[in-house]
Amino acid sequence: MKEKHSNSYYLSTAPVHKSIMHLSIPMMLGMSAGTLYNLINAFFIGLVHDTGMFSAITLGLPIFTVLMAFGNMFGVGGGTFITRLTATGEGEKAKKVAGYSLYFSLAAGLLIALISWLFITPIVHGLGANQAVYAYTSQYAMTLLAGGAIVIVNFALEQLVRSEGASKESMYGMFISIVASILLDVIFILIFDWHVFGAALSIVLANACSAAYYIWYLSYRSENLRGFLKHWKLNLQDQLEVYKIGVSELLQTSFLIVSTLLLNHYAMTFGDHIVAGFGIALRIVQLPEFLTMGIFMGIIPLVAHNFASGNFARLKATYKQATLYIAGIAVIFIGIVYVFKEQVIRLFSSDISVLEAGTAILIAMLISALFTGLTGLFTGIFKAAGEGIPTNVMAICQGTLFIPVIIIFHKYFGLTGVIWSMTITEIITSVLGLILFVFHYRRISQKNNQLVVNA
Repeated sequence: MKEKHSNSYYLSTAPVHKSIMHLSIPMMLGMSAGTLYNLINAFFIGLVHDTGMFSAITLGLPIFTVLMAFGNMFGVGGGTFITRLTATGEGEKAKKVAGYSLYFSLAAGLLIALISWLFITPIVHGLGANQAVYAYTSQYAMTLLAGGAIVIVNFALEQLVRSEGASKESMYGMFISIVASILLDVIFILIFDWHVFGAALSIVLANACSAAYYIWYLSYRSENLRGFLKHWKLNLQDQLEVYKIGVSELLQTSFLIVSTLLLNHYAMTFGDHIVAGFGIALRIVQLPEFLTMGIFMGIIPLVAHNFASGNFARLKATYKQATLYIAGIAVIFIGIVYVFKEQVIRLFSSDISVLEAGTAILIAMLISALFTGLTGLFTGIFKAAGEGIPTNVMAICQGTLFIPVIIIFHKYFGLTGVIWSMTITEIITSVLGLILFVFHYRRISQKNNQLVVNA
């Protein structure tokens, strides 16, 4: 019998609702704290009162997003594989996967740094920097990319820690990074006057602090992966097992950047008040999105473990419970915000044009939020089960579908089409996810029936 309250206990034998809470609540808290990460640099740079510097760190945000995606490619791909391996007693191979994920994420970061150094000028121009902010943006981008290997490794390790259900330890690492970032920003930006360079350097070193914690945990406290640093070789088939799930992280991020740029482009054609309205609405719906994200990301190791071990009854119970939690959070939040939508918008702006635009946009975003959690749940289930085709189909659909939808809806419905394009995309993607999930559910039901007959 698994030791009560150990990570393996929550993955294999604890009551499902207790397991979901154990895995998801720390994830929710960690992600909520993570939202501060993007605000910390902006706050301290804002104290310098230099618009050019502020623009530079804003333009540089996609770089951090890309580095995070590469880290998650190795972390999510390797982590879900590790969970399935430990569930079937293949602990030694799990250590090899962990070592491979660490060392190759490091190699990827170093390669990205080299390529970026060779092409820094077109990269900075591609971020949207004009002559006025080019120097600041180049300095910020170069520093972040030079230390990008550390950022990539940190995000890969965070997923490896979560792979065995160590959600609290994953959260601790996030908090370490946040605290380190605040302290380093004070030192570098306000005391040393390193400004943009200091902002980028604080991100790199804050990630180094949390990465060091994750390495310590995995090396000395992990239930399954202690000694993983000695391993890095993995046969081709197992490498493909990592990438078939991990690549979806890169696809999702790439499409997200393109979609954001496209939405901003069309919104700008209708005026600043529309852009402001989108900004307000998107920030409001971030709360339920982060909460539901905490659930469907938190249960990935739970799904992977029970899928691999053949505990299909527990797997189905997990699906049911997670769906109820996600739907409940979305419905309650959306209902409250819809009733008080005008008052909520007024918390962010008193401009009449922004209020009108923001209210219309918020309604569309609230409807979209009903489906966002379910889309994430379906995708998380496919990742956990190691099903590469539906995982990547969902990633591609969620990203590429938005492009023709916003172009067509803008052409025929103008501003209304732009406002509702994201909602339409999310509904279609969610329906596609449901269809793919039905096939997945049938497969595990057939396997469950076979086990019953054989028993």
